[in-house]
Amino acid sequence: MPVNAVRLPAAGAATQTSSQSAGSQSALSECVSRTVRRYLADIGDTECAEGLHALVLREVEVPLLREVLAFHDGNQSRAASALGINRATLRKKLAAHGLL
Repeated sequence: MPVNAVRLPAAGAATQTSSQSAGSQSALSECVSRTVRRYLADIGDTECAEGLHALVLREVEVPLLREVLAFHDGNQSRAASALGINRATLRKKLAAHGLL
């Protein structure tokens, strides 16, 4: 059964490239790929005013912060550590999104 986690290369192993097969993608990566493909098919040639990159980051950040914080029972220090960011940065992001 696949795990919803990023696969980290073993020490000394070469980093994976995007040219590798989709079978080596994590479940999260595959989910994002499907969603972006569906979004692009839906909008066709219509341009995204803010840019697709900014749109995806904006749409993903709030649920990411909410879910990681909930997983760690509201403990901001553990959530920040899991996210790989400083606790102060987490608090700034939570405040900016009205999650505090």
